[in-house]
Amino acid sequence: MKKILVYSTSECPYCTMVIDYLKSKNIEVKVIDISSDEQGFKEMVRKSGQRGIPVIDLGNKIIVGYEKEEIDLEIRCGLDKEK
Repeated sequence: MKKILVYSTSECPYCTMVIDYLKSKNIEVKVIDISSDEQGFKEMVRKSGQRGIPVIDLGNKIIVGYEKEEIDLEIRCGLDKEK
């Protein structure tokens, strides 16, 4: 599975939970801190249509919020495609 992008801020507890959860699954995560990256913020809004965080970019799917079951499903689907 390729690297997953997480749009977040350092003050967001749900963002931290998402990042920690993905790392616990040995998934490579690239964090984009939208509080200091204006281009990242614009990219996040363009992809998700929203300003809420966290926004998780799985490449083929955008998830807004810490939706563990949805994240797990997409990770499983992505891993199955790589076999």
